[in-house]
Amino acid sequence: MVKPLIEIEVVYAGIDRQVLLSVGVASDSTVRDALQASGISQHFPELDLAHCSVGIFGKVLSDAETRVLVAGDRIEIYRPLLADPKEVRRLRAAKAAQSRMKNDSQ
Repeated sequence: MVKPLIEIEVVYAGIDRQVLLSVGVASDSTVRDALQASGISQHFPELDLAHCSVGIFGKVLSDAETRVLVAGDRIEIYRPLLADPKEVRRLRAAKAAQSRMKNDSQ
């Protein structure tokens, strides 16, 4: 018996470009199944689809191996953070405070 296809999207934003692919997959496909079927690794060979973090509509998935897709889902592939955003903000605030203190003392 042929399983009906559902339409989903797979999106990845690399450093220099982004790709959004519309993909038809079997209705019982998991997120990892859809990633393999999408061919996104042909656009970004450096992606390790087995270990990268993924989410659906901005919500990170804890287990992409078992999450079954529904029509219209958008799978997002996340790049690892190079720096902790909280730490970057803290350093920027400390630098601004130091600059203010220097300007006030002049």
